Amino acid sequence: MFCSSLSQLESPFVFLDYFALGVLIFVGLALFYGVIMVHDIPYEIATHRNHPHQDAIHAAGWVSLLTLHVLWPFLWIWAMLYREDRGWGFSHNNGELDELRKRLAALEAQQPEKRDTSLPND
Repeated sequence: MFCSSLSQLESPFVFLDYFALGVLIFVGLALFYGVIMVHDIPYEIATHRNHPHQDAIHAAGWVSLLTLHVLWPFLWIWAMLYREDRGWGFSHNNGELDELRKRLAALEAQQPEKRDTSLPND
């Protein structure tokens, strides 16, 4: 009698055990998929910006996945630095440099012939 009452008590909990196992598997797969999606964000940014190093960023993203995303912030920065309209952002020409070159050329043209400014030999 004791054994039959235990089996009757366990029957509703068996369903809950399998339900909990299913939830754990689902959560594990969702987390795994989420980590894979997060590691690909820098590559997606590089693709949308037509980055010249997008393949390298994608490969480094997989390496970062294996190193627990240590490289991931650097990949994000690397992908964000390049924009198709201005390149890397270091060669932005606002006309000021050209104006300064013209002024320098005008000043050099106003000066008399170049003199010898070397020190006399003793």
